[in-house]
Amino acid sequence: MPFARLASATTPTCHIGLGLAAVGRPGYINLGREKDLPADRTVDALRERTRELLDAAYAQGVRYVDAARSYGRAEEFLADWLRSRPDADDVVVGSKWGYTYTAGWTTDADRHEVKDHSLATYERQRAETAGLLGDRLDLHQIHSLTPDSPALTDKELHARLAEAAAGGLTIGFSTSGPAQADTVRAALAVTVDGAPLFRTVQSTYNALETSAGPALAEAHDAGLTVIVKEGMANGRLAESNAPEPLKAVARETGLGCDAVALALILRRPWAGVVLSGAATPGQLASNLHAPAVDLDEDQLARLGALPEEPRAYWERRGRLPWH
Repeated sequence: MPFARLASATTPTCHIGLGLAAVGRPGYINLGREKDLPADRTVDALRERTRELLDAAYAQGVRYVDAARSYGRAEEFLADWLRSRPDADDVVVGSKWGYTYTAGWTTDADRHEVKDHSLATYERQRAETAGLLGDRLDLHQIHSLTPDSPALTDKELHARLAEAAAGGLTIGFSTSGPAQADTVRAALAVTVDGAPLFRTVQSTYNALETSAGPALAEAHDAGLTVIVKEGMANGRLAESNAPEPLKAVARETGLGCDAVALALILRRPWAGVVLSGAATPGQLASNLHAPAVDLDEDQLARLGALPEEPRAYWERRGRLPWH
């Protein structure tokens, strides 16, 4: 598996990856984005910002990059950077299929993405991703599975995914919504010819939303690599929006709220890769302080009181505006 390369890395940031959701398209739900990105979010402007982030991430030891078909032109930007950096052949690349980007490079579209987990969508988007990333793609994930997703029961789709796995591609899935734990457990039961289909799981887990934790521990014990997304709760845990207990612990550590929030996830023994969703090189540098954060029992107890009821958390996330 390509993630063995990450596990054998010696850099202190080897468990932090870079997600491109915030910079591959002009509109996204992260709070504070209006300050983080240029006012004129042209394709060239975001291509340049993505290049700056990838250069900074690689220089600081980050070796996993996460993209998706629905992240606007993120795969294209990543492909451009990979071609310009032949020295970066040790970067592990993941992408996702299942959502189609529909905003047309605007920030005020009625719908920014459309979800479809059908075999037809897989075949179309697999070809689109291959056309951009070619053999640099290491991991291909179903984007945002939920318990009712047809991708959990579509045997023909499973067979096609197993074919891709036999060809050397790692197959995984991501989850979203208040029933993430149920989704993870259902996906763990999916097999092809008696063998587990999925080798990775990518789920939302942060100081406010911890409900998937036990299921992610089970996935880890079953041999899957666990990737954590939305560790900053779409900006709700950033300095200006963070709850007071997180701000207090950050002051005590002398580091940012972001570093403390990500450090909390890095402590989980099942967490293989924790994604930074940074939109600026400065944010990335601050995120990468997370491995240096040392939390004592009192601080952990105060942070442990922050989780919200999952349905309330996801309802609030669903109301976040597309900036």
